[in-house]
This record gives sequence, C-alpha cells and structure tokens, in this order.
Amino acid sequence: MSNRRDFIKKTTLGTLAISSVLGVSGFAANHENEETAAEPKEKKQQKPIIISTWNHGLPANKESWKNLKEGKSALDAIEAGMKIPEADPTVRSVGYGGYPDREGKVTLDACIMDHNSNCGSVCFLQGIKHPISVAKKVLQNTPHVMLAGQGALQFALSEGFKEENLLTPESEKDWKKWLEDSKYKPVINIENHDTISMLMLDQDGNLSGGCTTSGAAWKMHGRVGDSPIIGAGLFLDNEVGAAAATGLGEAVIRTAGSAMVVELMRQGKSPFDACKEITERIYNKHKNHKDMEYLQVGFIALNKNGEYAGYSLRSGFNYAVSDDVKGHRMEDAKFKMSWDK
Repeated sequence: MSNRRDFIKKTTLGTLAISSVLGVSGFAANHENEETAAEPKEKKQQKPIIISTWNHGLPANKESWKNLKEGKSALDAIEAGMKIPEADPTVRSVGYGGYPDREGKVTLDACIMDHNSNCGSVCFLQGIKHPISVAKKVLQNTPHVMLAGQGALQFALSEGFKEENLLTPESEKDWKKWLEDSKYKPVINIENHDTISMLMLDQDGNLSGGCTTSGAAWKMHGRVGDSPIIGAGLFLDNEVGAAAATGLGEAVIRTAGSAMVVELMRQGKSPFDACKEITERIYNKHKNHKDMEYLQVGFIALNKNGEYAGYSLRSGFNYAVSDDVKGHRMEDAKFKMSWDK
C-alpha cells in the first residue's frame, strides 16, 4: 500500500512539475508573441509631396513646390500654387477667364484647410481674381469658416483686394453662343467642372489642402458646388489623410465625398481603395438619377505616409504629382467606366 501511495505521490508531483514548467514556458511564449504582434509596422513617410487635379495642377504644383522649398508655410505654398490657374485666362474653369453662369456672371468658390483643422472658405464670390487668397484670409482673420456672396466681397475689399471684371472676351463669346443653342435651360455642362484641388504633405509631415473653381459653366445664378464645402470638396484629418474632389459638385455634396474618403482611410483602407469605394457609392446612388448621363466625379487622396492615389467614375481624369523622388509629373487615374457607357 505504501508503495502505491509513493507511486501516486511521485507521479502527481512529477505531473505538477511538468505542468508548471510547460505552463510558465507556454505563457512566456504566448506573452512574447503578443508583444511581437502588438508592435506596429511603421512605414517611412515620403515627404514633402503635393498632388492636385487636372493638367492645370502641374504649374500650380511647381509654384507650390518652389514656395515650400523656400521655407514658406504650407498654406502660403498652396495659395501661391493655386493663384497660377486662377490668373490664367486660358483655364476656363478657375478664376479669371472662368466660364460664367447663365446670367453672364463669373462667380467663384474656394476653400483652404490646415493640419490643425482650421479652414476658410468663400462661395458665390464675384469680382475678385483670387478667391483662394480670400479664403485664407477668412481662416486667418475671422471666427468663421465660410463667407458668401456680397458678404464675401465686402470682406475681400476690406482686406485690400481689388474688384475687377473677370469675364474675358473669349468666355463672353462662348457664353453668348451657349445662349443661342441652349434656350436658357438650366442644364449642368458636362465639359466644364474642372476644379483644381490640391493636397500637400509638407516637410514636417503635416497635411493641408485647398480647392478653387469658377464652378460649372452656365450654371444657374447663385449655384454653389462642392468645392468650397469642407467635407465635400475637401477634407483632411492630420492623423489620417486628406482627400479632395472634382467633377459634378451636386453628386459629391450628396455623399459628403471627401470626408468619406478620409474616414475610409481611417479604417485602414489605402488612398486608392478609399477613392474607389466612394466613387462606387456615388455611382450606385446615381445610376438611375437624371444626372447619370453626364455624371463625372474624381477623387484624389493622400495619407500620412505620403501614399497617394486618384480614381474617377469615368475615363479622362488625371492629376499632377510632385515629390523629391520623381519630380513633377502627370498621372492618369484609374476609372470605373468610359464615357460611351
């Protein structure tokens, strides 16, 4: 009997000892794995980098890049770049020389946003060549985000901006031709809603952005699109990324497009996947809509690591990119469908 008790005792102690050793080593191994799994894989930031929409984004990028390299602030660099197409009468969708509304009035929209979520915006502004500069003054010198119409003009004049005629002879000629053919119908023009939107990751790793446009050609007087609306035409969160839109503003507003792109990046999606998903959402909401025949929207996005992308509903969208690796260049965006569909 004593031999049996000794056997059970020794076996029990041995089992406990083995279990204890295995338990401790197993816990240590599991704990080690947990620590390893918890270690984030940090990607190296590619900075600075600037992206902007359409061909007129390239000269804008070059000017912004020059200012950034000279030590100017991100907001100053964005303003300097966007003033280039605003002052170019051959760019018919932005600033001076932009196509007028159906009353023959050139009305402008713009917004700008910094890494601290400070933002300024103007909409339905007439007679001021550089709405991006007025938007920056709204950010810097008022407690507000957006000023509109006559209020925006009064503010601009009080800040020293000069009022001038923005309707060029070429745009006036095209407007009068449109009047003959259109019979004054308030239909969105499919050839001209080419906002310039710009996103920037500066040398300090901070995000900022801006938009400026003269809006859809021949629009109804008083119409405002997505470009000056924070969350629609432009949005950024300095912890996550930035996004901006171009195309038919009504469709972007209906989906809070740029804010949604940023939120998808917050959830872990790449800039490309985020732009694509929101474009698909716009398509699904508009495929039976009266606007579908002429609907085009495009997004650009830039995350904190300097990864970027563009995507559009229909073919033809491109964007400018500037960085230290490849310099200044144009890139074509992927798209869901061609214009013949």
